[in-house]
Amino acid sequence: MTQQLDSPVREPFGRRFFGSPHVDATLIAALVVIAVVALWIAVPGLFSSYDPLVGIPGDAFVPPGAEHWFGTDRIGRDLYSRVVHGTRLTIYGAFVAVVIGLIVGSILGLIAALARGAIESAIMRVVDVLLAVPGFLLALIVVTALGPGTVQIAFGVGIAAIAPFARLIRSEALRVTELQYVHAARISGTRAPAVLFRHVLPNSIGPVLALVAVELGSTVLSIAALGFLGYGAPPPTPEWGTLIAEGRSFLANAWWLTTLPGVVVVVAVLAFARISHWIQALYRI
Repeated sequence: MTQQLDSPVREPFGRRFFGSPHVDATLIAALVVIAVVALWIAVPGLFSSYDPLVGIPGDAFVPPGAEHWFGTDRIGRDLYSRVVHGTRLTIYGAFVAVVIGLIVGSILGLIAALARGAIESAIMRVVDVLLAVPGFLLALIVVTALGPGTVQIAFGVGIAAIAPFARLIRSEALRVTELQYVHAARISGTRAPAVLFRHVLPNSIGPVLALVAVELGSTVLSIAALGFLGYGAPPPTPEWGTLIAEGRSFLANAWWLTTLPGVVVVVAVLAFARISHWIQALYRI
């Protein structure tokens, strides 16, 4: 009797989550933060009744309190409302950037792993060049060439995200293709596309998900930094980076204008990083 070789069977996600020893208060807090950010994007009106673009001049520079949780800015606009409504542009840019990096990087990594030889060498030399240039500097160069705006920032940051995904996908594809059940599938006559989509990609998903989570946090930080430098959405459109930049001239008498949006950015980035660490532990990466 021959033993049938197939890809490893994983437990259902729910059982892996609730039964995992890696689920703790920090992970729950990170998931709550991401859920709140998602709600800010989907239904910002539920979280603030103030108009993010219109202020009351008489309420300028009101410090944080019960009426204005994050205080008000120089023309009396509610800062908390502007942070909530600015979430959509910032996270949208981060999502687009990660999608660009994931799709292009995955294609390049798979081609390099499957083609081998000169094609692999050429692709990986390009990836090495991209890795040699700091991601933020590369994004800044692209955005400078294309002009300011959320879409331009997302494209620039996405270009910088291609190299990490390409290298990871290539290494995972090389690792999985050497496993016993993949060799058995090839010997049994399974076509290469079927081997790729049935065995290679599903068993590389763990490291990819972990990188997606950490890249989301990294791209949020990069987009906020580029917005701070003036490459984000033009005023008065709220965006996390531009909100931080708007308050830097008033640090002496209105510290909350820069500090509180900055805290939101840091908390969001840390939440993505914690989820990435949990995914790594879950898949024993």
